[in-house]
Amino acid sequence: MALEVVYGESRDRGVASSLAEALKRSITEGTVYLGYPVLTTADDRVEIDALLISEQCGLVAFLLAESVPHSLTDWKHFVDAQDRLYATLEANLRRHDSLRRGRQLAVRIETATIFSGPVGAPPLGSEGKYVAIEDVSDWVGELHGISRDEERSLQGALQRVSTIKPAKKRTSVKKATSRGATLKVIERGIANLDRWQKAAAIETPEGPQRIRGLAGSGKTVVLALKAAYLHTQHPEWRIAVTFHSRALYQQFQDLVTRFTFEYNNDQPDEDRLQILHSWGSRSRPGIYSEIAAALNTTPRDWNYARNVYGMDNAFRGICKELLAVARESDPEPIFDAVLIDEAQDLPPEFFQLVYLLTKEPKRIVWGFDELQKLSEAAMPGTDELFGVGPSGQSLVSLDNRENEPRRDIVLPVCYRNTPWALATAHALGIGVYRDGDLVQHPDDPRLWAEIGYNVIHGHLRLGSHVTLERSQSSYPSYFTELLNEEDAVVLRSFDDQVSQDTWVARQIAENLSTDELEHDDILIVLPDVYRAKTRAPRLMRALKEQGINSHLVGVNSSVDEVFVKDSVAIAHIFRAKGNEAPMVYVVDSQYATGDVNAVTRRNTLFTAITRSRAWVRIAGWGEDMEELSTEVDTVRQKGYKLDFEIPTPPQLAAMRRTDQDSTVQELASRKRATEGLRAFMEAYERGVIDLYDLPPALRTRLLAANLQEMPGDDD
Repeated sequence: MALEVVYGESRDRGVASSLAEALKRSITEGTVYLGYPVLTTADDRVEIDALLISEQCGLVAFLLAESVPHSLTDWKHFVDAQDRLYATLEANLRRHDSLRRGRQLAVRIETATIFSGPVGAPPLGSEGKYVAIEDVSDWVGELHGISRDEERSLQGALQRVSTIKPAKKRTSVKKATSRGATLKVIERGIANLDRWQKAAAIETPEGPQRIRGLAGSGKTVVLALKAAYLHTQHPEWRIAVTFHSRALYQQFQDLVTRFTFEYNNDQPDEDRLQILHSWGSRSRPGIYSEIAAALNTTPRDWNYARNVYGMDNAFRGICKELLAVARESDPEPIFDAVLIDEAQDLPPEFFQLVYLLTKEPKRIVWGFDELQKLSEAAMPGTDELFGVGPSGQSLVSLDNRENEPRRDIVLPVCYRNTPWALATAHALGIGVYRDGDLVQHPDDPRLWAEIGYNVIHGHLRLGSHVTLERSQSSYPSYFTELLNEEDAVVLRSFDDQVSQDTWVARQIAENLSTDELEHDDILIVLPDVYRAKTRAPRLMRALKEQGINSHLVGVNSSVDEVFVKDSVAIAHIFRAKGNEAPMVYVVDSQYATGDVNAVTRRNTLFTAITRSRAWVRIAGWGEDMEELSTEVDTVRQKGYKLDFEIPTPPQLAAMRRTDQDSTVQELASRKRATEGLRAFMEAYERGVIDLYDLPPALRTRLLAANLQEMPGDDD
């Protein structure tokens, strides 16, 4: 082990780094934070130049002196500063029950002022330590240590993560063996950031930064922490936090508010720290609409974007339009920092707009889900995202530099999904055990190792046979301690939709009563977005028959809010993305089978399964579910290992061509249908044909389709 250094915002990064190097000489474990945390009193903000937390020597807070004292007045300045630091840190820690023993703190706080050279003794009666940087290693090595539990409690308190523990008390939990009781233990266990999350949340380089990892690796929490930290450090900055899924409003608003309050005992200034959807809506501004306003341009709405560019390219199309305006006008930047979640769902034109409208040194932080789109190895490169300079030079560099905040950070641990659910999702997503070839695969096989898989057999090379399993270090231990694979992932197949819905409703009734779960612990995911509004009522009726209230997110509830008190959330896959629940029901799962749009449909199933934080129920109906059942059974029989042939380069190219060919076929089919409908409308308008001249069955289908609302509100 080695002492971990986290580079926050230091007044003098060079001196702070020298202190860290000096501490490494005598300390072999723990964390030293440079320029972190920021503490507040009722009157002012108190900065810590460095903070050491270690089992070996306990808790030490450092101040870095800019000069050596020569008089009593000088000494009074240094002594007062250290006393103030001690008092503020003690008051902050006393708020945490885990750090108190009766009326006293459970740990001793050591404080020290570090000078560049030798220094005399402080005035008689002064407390704390005053030492030259060359002597700090010897002094720290003599301090008394603390227990592992005390070290964990200190980390949680000072990282601010203790505040993300759920507000709900789960007072209805009475049985020690219920699912509700299991959740209480799991929720108590999420108290500390891991080493990678610490770096991602606290370290902010002078320029862009990329944070990547699997869904559920903590990117949203990390970005919320970073936003609150930057807002506290620089209250005058205009900071924007943005995302693709509107349902993330609720989560970001809650996290950013709580974290900011932890840092400075106050609400965030909403004029300076803004939670903005990437697009925006009539009722709320977004990054796109704010940039349009800065360019004195009227923002495009959903109807225009869909009609001109189609549903899949709507946002990209209007961003491209606005980008042309921005490049012509040479706009004045409006943001000091922009933090982007769900970056994998946003087009390069959006990033280029953000780049143009963000002040130097372009503090743009983007987090994205590795393998969210399973056929892609990673996000587009920085040149594609941000463009290049006039001479073709890269505008953005992500090279990590020694003794500086990291610019490219991977979060390798998945805290959301059990290893069994994630292996099942990946197996179904790429078609490991389907009858036929894989439907997709990342371009670079080495990505499997980066996202937490161990190679059991074979090699991560194109064309090689390989067997993979989730590494024990890629998920928290409480999953295997509290859950089991048979219950974590369950698949049920039914003859028809009514039988499926009845089973789901009865299971949820049991979840709410016997299992002691609450309504907002449960999420039902509909994979077919375009039929969600007509599909959901049938499921809601089945739930109502069991006395369970439910809502379709964005229709019976706000588009910005997924979970509602005393009501079970039903969400199509776009609404579900970015959210999670302990118990997830993926219904109509047969939607993912078949060869038409296979990549999109399997990606949808992958995303739905990975919304689960503990248990997932994969339900479907009809003959098509047999294929899915066979695949899930094989995953289980294989011990949740992925055993397959990695495609060769020609096979990867063929996969991409097949996906493109299916798109071409769809376009041709759409063109034929459009031409037929146009001919009908022309004949209808001339009075040659009437609606009642159509065959009754076709007329009924046309009317039903016309009544079905498309989900085009603001997605």
